[in-house]
Amino acid sequence: MLRGMRKASSNWLGKTIMAIVMGVLIISFGVWGIADIFKGFGQSTVAKVGGTEISLNEFRQIYTDRLQQIGRQVGRPLTPDQARAFGLDRQVLQQTIAEAALDEEARRLGLGQSDEQIRQFIMNDPNFKGVSGSFDPNRFQAVIRNFGYTEQRYVSEQRKVSLRRQITGTIGAGLEPPKAMLDVLTRFQSEQRAIEFVRLDAAQAGAIDAPSPEALAAYFEDHKVQFRAPEFRKISFVVVSPEEIGKWSEVSDEDAKKLFEQRKDRLGTPEKRQIQQLVFPNAAEAQAARERLVGGMSFEDLGKERGLSASDVELGLVTKSSLDQTVGNAAFALPAGEISQPIQGPLGTSIVKVDKIEPGKEADYASLAADIKREIATERARVKVNDLRDKMEDERGGGASVIDAAQKLGLAAVTIDAVDRSGRAPNGQPVSTIPQGLDVVSQAFNTDVGVDNDSISFKGGYVWYDVLGITPSRDRNLDEVRDQVEARWRQDQIAAKLKTKATEMVQKLEAGGKLADEAAAINAKVETATGFKRDDSPAGVPANVVSAAFRTAKDAVGQTAVSGGSEVIVFRVTDIVEPAVNAASDDAVKKLKDSLDRALTDEQVASYVTKLQTDIGTTINQAAFAQVTGANQ
Repeated sequence: MLRGMRKASSNWLGKTIMAIVMGVLIISFGVWGIADIFKGFGQSTVAKVGGTEISLNEFRQIYTDRLQQIGRQVGRPLTPDQARAFGLDRQVLQQTIAEAALDEEARRLGLGQSDEQIRQFIMNDPNFKGVSGSFDPNRFQAVIRNFGYTEQRYVSEQRKVSLRRQITGTIGAGLEPPKAMLDVLTRFQSEQRAIEFVRLDAAQAGAIDAPSPEALAAYFEDHKVQFRAPEFRKISFVVVSPEEIGKWSEVSDEDAKKLFEQRKDRLGTPEKRQIQQLVFPNAAEAQAARERLVGGMSFEDLGKERGLSASDVELGLVTKSSLDQTVGNAAFALPAGEISQPIQGPLGTSIVKVDKIEPGKEADYASLAADIKREIATERARVKVNDLRDKMEDERGGGASVIDAAQKLGLAAVTIDAVDRSGRAPNGQPVSTIPQGLDVVSQAFNTDVGVDNDSISFKGGYVWYDVLGITPSRDRNLDEVRDQVEARWRQDQIAAKLKTKATEMVQKLEAGGKLADEAAAINAKVETATGFKRDDSPAGVPANVVSAAFRTAKDAVGQTAVSGGSEVIVFRVTDIVEPAVNAASDDAVKKLKDSLDRALTDEQVASYVTKLQTDIGTTINQAAFAQVTGANQ
């Protein structure tokens, strides 16, 4: 128990990095540099920045919105596992903390923004301008709805963003990349090359006779270290996590039905309505338009008069929660086919019509019972995890091995007779009994037999492990690895022959020979690649050939081994083009300058926010963060 308490009190400090995943409507930066200090937290708080607490529900909404936005952009939803694999969970947390730090600083500086300033800021946003060039309320509604915002939430968010921009705009003002840097990078990126080349592979190497016993033995002696048996370790471990313990738990239908009834409204399918909407600058215009609509004019025709397309007027089949609260309440109180009275909102007055009502569907307990029981079992298991952790630590503190302690507590210990540093068994196959994501092997190779090791945090729980034995690395004899040795010998023979043949070809080309003649002599063909830049990937041209081409002078020749030496490419640089660059009119140069401007600004802002977070104090509740992102599942 005391060992566990010591470990819990010694946490790591993250290195400062900058993460970039931002939407088009919010500022572009994210900063990391936060100490994980587990005290002063409520279960409902994910992080605290100065005096600002980021609640669990608030971060869940931010995180969910971001995943949905990215899902819409890539055309498919992201799973929690995929999001964590891409690092989106940390990036969203970093962004949220950075924004909270700037919000704290804005309050400290006494910055403010009036309602009229926010209104003008939104109405001047080019994203919301219609065909006439002026603010289009319907386009505004469509855009923010696509990003998952209601009107009130978007206005509130933009107020915060505006204050943050006052700070970051001041920090980045006047930064500009040096002209020399821009010129060098422009020339570097714009240069183009063309090559002709010939591939030499096993066919050009010719027949490779089997090695004599003496040759193979000599090769083995010279390369014995490559065939050396790795060190193996025998380890045992036991996993105590909510997921593992939840498998053993039985949940009654009574308990599951109780939770089902509590969540019934959220588990079912909400009512949806097919809605048309028009937004007007004021109530008078809205009322006049309603009279025309009641008189028989269609929403589509009235929209056309105002320069709107059918898609601008048609909201589609939507739920109440996806609409502005005022509009949603009015629209979902209307019978099908009826036109609403004018509805006053922060940015205009709306009129809506309900074309179709799709009733909601109540959740069915039978279809959800298994998932609900699993959730209850996992939640109960979290309580058991802490109890078992204490008992396991007490047993370990008393000198019990992992296996003995697990048996006493009724836990299932896993024993692996032999595993190398890469997680493979002596047969070269990965050990299947190690749970995915558990890094117990590298931990085991950093300790020794008989050492009382600290537990490893894993999926909201803990893993205890022992090293039971060590089989040192050793030299194998030839009989053990004869097939591997002969295969490697053959590969080396092919690579050597190709290297010799390629060198001879290069020498002939340098003496004035033609690549076409040399290719015909070895029954190969000449290929070409033109107009490629350093970062391009021309079809059929390996990346290291592109790199070599940019290290070679015009009309000069070179050779590059690819595929581990089993293929060699001989090439000649036939052309080098340095396009004329006009910084005033060249779009590529402008984009490069803009990119450098942003990079310099982001770097400056990142440094500022890092210092700000350090000064005001930032803490993270890792348990709450894992709960939102699914890392503890």
